[in-house]
Amino acid sequence: MNREIYNGCLELLRKELVPAFGCTEPIAIAYASAVARDVLGALPERMIVSCSGNIIKNVKGVIVPATGGLKGIEAAAVVGAVGGDAKEKLEVLHKVVKEDCILAKDLIRQGICQVKLLDSDEKLHIIVEAFAGSDRVLVELKHHHTQIVCIEKNGEVLKKEDCLSGTAESDVPEFLDFQEIYEFAQCVKPEDVEEILDRQITYNTQIAEYGMTHAYGANVGATLVEEYGSSINVMARALPAAGSDARMGGCELPVVINSGSGNQGMTVSLPVVAYARELKVSKEKLYRALCISNLTAIYQKSQIGRLSAYCGAVSAGAGAGAGITYLMGGGVEEIESVVTNTLANVAGILCDGAKASCAAKIASSVEAALMAIQLTFRGKSFCAGDGIVKNDADVTVKEVGKIAREGMQETDHVILNVMVEA
Repeated sequence: MNREIYNGCLELLRKELVPAFGCTEPIAIAYASAVARDVLGALPERMIVSCSGNIIKNVKGVIVPATGGLKGIEAAAVVGAVGGDAKEKLEVLHKVVKEDCILAKDLIRQGICQVKLLDSDEKLHIIVEAFAGSDRVLVELKHHHTQIVCIEKNGEVLKKEDCLSGTAESDVPEFLDFQEIYEFAQCVKPEDVEEILDRQITYNTQIAEYGMTHAYGANVGATLVEEYGSSINVMARALPAAGSDARMGGCELPVVINSGSGNQGMTVSLPVVAYARELKVSKEKLYRALCISNLTAIYQKSQIGRLSAYCGAVSAGAGAGAGITYLMGGGVEEIESVVTNTLANVAGILCDGAKASCAAKIASSVEAALMAIQLTFRGKSFCAGDGIVKNDADVTVKEVGKIAREGMQETDHVILNVMVEA
């Protein structure tokens, strides 16, 4: 395999498969707030947090860890300012202690944090303004969950960097397609991905098992097992759903994300891990399957953007299906068929923010991928002309991205309006 492409795939895995403590949108707010407090040099007396619509959508219904059950932008911003460690980035709240939580709740009751809707073309855009005495600090975060593009203090610009728009072209290397993903998985040296993937397996399995045995949200994962048993097809759906139950419910365990999302990180990995155990494959084959599942999800999301009206569980579920297909002996043609069959079924599930029902959408997406696998191994596949399906899987992925990125723009606005009215 071309060395440049090999290194590019490795870099994608290193960049995208990182730990996060809590749902990444409130954590991005907490991170920006922690940075603002550090630059301010004091605990803010007043804060203004301006967020794009998609940030508001994804923070509204999810519990922020280390807050004692609080939801919302104010909770994320204030606890980040009080006890966040900016050096930890997506694990910014990992060291918050009980005293920090008590103080944060008191400051929220005092109303020190004002929230505004940011008029921005960026889906992922946060501006935190923090005030203490006569000092004012502004921190702007854009496009990626930890990408600080501007820091100002008392009108002086301390940091300023250009930021490309959050489109496909800015995120994904041109080389990435199904053939290159498959070739990389076939030839990757296990030692090159062992640390990255072992961490994903360990972290995501831990929170899934915790979610199966504790009360969070609607307990979708545990309910699936209680109702349908513990066959491999059930566990492939139940484990990522249980992880989402816990994560959306404020569980204080980290996950390894994919494409900026913990829910997607669990969806793309846990079904593959479950099947690897069921099939008793080697650790090396599991690594190769996870390379396929993770890169397939990244490939799809790169066409869509990190935040949109399109539910990322679909992309991750299709990625999981691709990885399971590899475990079952499928090659690149079968992988392409499974992704196509999955997208022909459930592409377009709406993203109405991070919250408890994400677990159900994860279960539905994985179920669609499992059905796609059964169709594929029976020689069945949806064909060009069947709705959005094209005669090439790479083209289908690009067209689905176009639908999500362009066609669902107005849908995104309407979803936000409905959520705010509620």
